[in-house]
Amino acid sequence: MQFIVMSIKASTHRFDLETQTALTQLSKLLKQPKNRLINEAVKLFVQQRSLEVEQQLEDTLKALRSYRRKDPDFEKAIDSFVKTEARLGSSDPVEGKRMPQSGSVRAEIRHLLHA
Repeated sequence: MQFIVMSIKASTHRFDLETQTALTQLSKLLKQPKNRLINEAVKLFVQQRSLEVEQQLEDTLKALRSYRRKDPDFEKAIDSFVKTEARLGSSDPVEGKRMPQSGSVRAEIRHLLHA
């Protein structure tokens, strides 16, 4: 005889009163513990959402690959950037000014956010 050992971890989750009441009623009608019903529902939800996210990621990857095939060296993207810079560069307040080298980008962002 072989036993399957499942790792179980207790956790606390809050449900609104309407959901809690419905869960209690369902538990009584099905004669199953609320914990089992919650685990079943969450498992199904995670499976469904995982498939949705997987499909979105595959669609994004497909679109990126298609874009890369059309412009493998990003020449169109670079050209577009250069044209935009030329068109809007004169209104850039730091255009042509040397930026101070003060460390990491994160440190600079933190400094700017908290200034």
